[in-house]
Amino acid sequence: MSTLTASPAAATTTPQASPLVMRILGACALAHLINDLIQAVLPSIYPMLKANYGLSFTQVGLITLTFQLTASLLQPWIGYHTDRHPKPWLLPAGMVCTLVGILMLAFVGTFPAILLAAGLVGVGSSTFHPETSRVARLASGGRYGLAQSTFQVGGNTGSALGPLLAAAIIIPYGQGHIAWFGLFAVFAILVLYGLSRWYRHHLNLFKLKQGGKATHGLSKGRVTFALVVLAVLVFSKYWYMTSLTSYFTFYLIEKFQLSVSSSQMYLFLFLGAVAVGTFAGGPIGDKIGRKKVIWFSILGAAPFTLALPYVDLFWTAVLSVVIGFIIASAFSAIVVYAQELVPGNVGMIAGIFFGLMFGFSGIGAALLGLLADTHGIEYVYTLCSFLPLVGILTVLLPSTKGA
Repeated sequence: MSTLTASPAAATTTPQASPLVMRILGACALAHLINDLIQAVLPSIYPMLKANYGLSFTQVGLITLTFQLTASLLQPWIGYHTDRHPKPWLLPAGMVCTLVGILMLAFVGTFPAILLAAGLVGVGSSTFHPETSRVARLASGGRYGLAQSTFQVGGNTGSALGPLLAAAIIIPYGQGHIAWFGLFAVFAILVLYGLSRWYRHHLNLFKLKQGGKATHGLSKGRVTFALVVLAVLVFSKYWYMTSLTSYFTFYLIEKFQLSVSSSQMYLFLFLGAVAVGTFAGGPIGDKIGRKKVIWFSILGAAPFTLALPYVDLFWTAVLSVVIGFIIASAFSAIVVYAQELVPGNVGMIAGIFFGLMFGFSGIGAALLGLLADTHGIEYVYTLCSFLPLVGILTVLLPSTKGA
């Protein structure tokens, strides 16, 4: 692979031809699958924890807030620092934190200990996302939307599988069986160690790619404004997504009298649609432009979210799948669009937007839990149904080369 670092030209053309690139992208997606599968255990066992420890919806929201904030606050800093001082060893080290957190979650017996375990899983995630996203972009061969969506679909697939495995392994047998998910973490550590070796051997290519200059011709103020608009779009997207990932099972149990295991199947359908939408959004954005994907993804979901609180169980399942597919197609486009606005800061931008995703989700989970306690879970879904209308702000985004 010495040709990768022979010249800038080689650096930009070789990755497209090398079979190693897809192997690296596949490894990034696999590691993301395992990382997010483990994370998905947490909301999947909320009904069990709520019953075992007598938790309120507000306390359930605080668990999510603890995880999401530890993940979100560290990610931009880690991305900024490693853009300038690459640390390949952080890839397996972050998953070690996740392993410790998931093992704690299996054996703790108090609410504060549950919060600590959730925080450790969040720390692992804060390290994983900016670093692995950077490796995926490095191995992209210039097809950044495809690389980002491949990386993302691994995570969304893991999020979809998490509730299924929790329903099969944890719910019937109890909290101690969470420890079995530690085996996934151990396997991910091995995968990430291999990725860290590849990354270490290609640091010269990383430095070449980091040296890019902005070609969009936008002023610093215009770039800042565009990033703020993107942040608001992420807010609307992930507050709505949080209402489903954290409380959809409670909504189904209360409104349609489903069992916990049955409600997990409906959550799986939603998360599976999220995975498919994520994978579709990146390549489509490469071809037709990222602004068009963002338009469709966020604003296009509004008619379906507005209808969701008023339909029966069958149409709830159908609409949740449609909503999951449409909304999820935006995230890859948003991240790559932002990276085009601020070239040379791949890790920082990935860290900021993954951090915003976790931060908004955490704050949203806590506030929505409080609303559910005071007004009922159905009120939450009626209120959140208006959030995708914020997508109209896409009109304010400037055009870039890839947009």
